[in-house]
Amino acid sequence: MPQPALTVAHLVKTFATGEGVLRVLDDVSLQLDAGQSLALTGESGSGKSTLLHICAGLEPADSGQVHVAGQAVTGASDSARAALRRGAVGLIFQQFNLIPSLTVGGNLAFQARLAGRHDPAQVSALAHRLGLEALLTRYPEQLSGGQQQRVAVGRCLAARPALVLADEPTGNLDEATGDAVLDLLLEVAADAGAALLLVTHSPRLAARCGARIHLRAGRLEAP
Repeated sequence: MPQPALTVAHLVKTFATGEGVLRVLDDVSLQLDAGQSLALTGESGSGKSTLLHICAGLEPADSGQVHVAGQAVTGASDSARAALRRGAVGLIFQQFNLIPSLTVGGNLAFQARLAGRHDPAQVSALAHRLGLEALLTRYPEQLSGGQQQRVAVGRCLAARPALVLADEPTGNLDEATGDAVLDLLLEVAADAGAALLLVTHSPRLAARCGARIHLRAGRLEAP
């Protein structure tokens, strides 16, 4: 049996505040299989981004376990978590985070090169799917916001990650452009067999995913 793309088991995360200890994640468990898309909603400050950061190995948990494609994230060394981000986890944020000194083509290939999976034919096919073929020699500053986010999606998926973690990826885009980018992200991730965990505050966007959960007071519940 193939390993789930993401397994989160009994995750707990707390922060110290002036009013005491804040339990941001309280016994959170979920599973995401290859090709599935899951939207995570919740109020601002509810811990959505914290959960994503722990899944990506960017932030430690107090207790509980996270595995990506069968590999442990929690408890792993810094180098092991960095290797996991290079090879098994793709990250897409609200800020596009493109490399300004690289062209669109260079940005698309960047993550795949780090993962040791650079395939020019695949990058070309992704550029076609994302409507970027005519923009490959341009630099990020020459692109619109929607074009930059499409490059960020392509850069992530060119590395063929098992899991894509997207944190408000359309938050800096107008509604029509955001919808178009999300359409492409869902379509291309599903075709690649990558699982997608999408953090969004928008019930409308969350409804586009295959399933949806809500984070409230540190616990997951049905929306």
